[in-house]
Amino acid sequence: MWQRPLRLRTVSKSYHSYPLRFKKLLNIMPLYGQVIIGPPGCGKTTYCDEMSKYLQELGRQVAIINIDPANDSLCYKAAIDISELITVEDVMDYVNLGPNGALIYCIEYLEKRLDWLLEKLRKLTGYYLFFDCPGQVEIYTHHNSMKNIMSAIKNELDLRLCCVQLIDCHYCSDPGKYISALLMCTSTMYQMELPHVNILSKIDIAVKHKSKLLFNLDFYTDVLSLDHLLDALQNDPHTSRYHRLNKAIVSLIEGQNIVSFLPLNVKDKRTLELVRKNIDRANGYIFNPKMLNSVMQLDINDLTLDVLEDIPKSNSSDKMMQN
Repeated sequence: MWQRPLRLRTVSKSYHSYPLRFKKLLNIMPLYGQVIIGPPGCGKTTYCDEMSKYLQELGRQVAIINIDPANDSLCYKAAIDISELITVEDVMDYVNLGPNGALIYCIEYLEKRLDWLLEKLRKLTGYYLFFDCPGQVEIYTHHNSMKNIMSAIKNELDLRLCCVQLIDCHYCSDPGKYISALLMCTSTMYQMELPHVNILSKIDIAVKHKSKLLFNLDFYTDVLSLDHLLDALQNDPHTSRYHRLNKAIVSLIEGQNIVSFLPLNVKDKRTLELVRKNIDRANGYIFNPKMLNSVMQLDINDLTLDVLEDIPKSNSSDKMMQN
């Protein structure tokens, strides 16, 4: 019995229109990105701006997505801005909520209107994405909306994400604040369910005032023995009364043993490169077949970033850095 032969169509559809299983069969390149989180004032927006510029110098197409409905003073041009959908001020006016409740309302509203965000993200095929997130830490420590949003985006668009949590280095100046930051990072790493890189931002300030710190900077970046911090808390009359609680928290953090920090000064390309390498490993960008050769060449060239000046740059690396 004669059957009509199958007609194969050429692949002309956009990347995001294919189901995930077909993307893998067709070997279509996935997307990569970073979810930038952290307490207020830790430098999330500045990080997005500086790191995006640095990656553009390395030849990547970058797009920044602002999903902070309270951030109305952006230092970068957002490819997608949640303020087009909802703002904290509007929620405070019409729903009669305070600033914290209004921000959570906005994130929950974005979760319900996720199609709005997905439609805009589908137009950013081939871009490396930055998600500039709000500074309300409960959104990442125990509230589920942000986790659900990122999980849905990751699955729908085959997006390889890494969570980048910034912690202001001034937390190192006080043992209680530093332990609180460690506990927050531990909670966030479990809650968000993403590859995670923790960063001590504004590290140049810590270097400038390192004589006022109780320990060397590597104690805080490597999260060494926290028993020394317990002794410092015990010598403080305000925290000594909570010795058993402090000891239990330190025991929890050391028992999990999953937190460490990278130092970052956004004006120092050596620290930007250190952070870039770790994030590329975390979200899998370094294993991208089409990017592997260029990444390896850039890594060799990066040795000359004011660290090993006696190693000459190759001509191919020079051209790549200029593009």
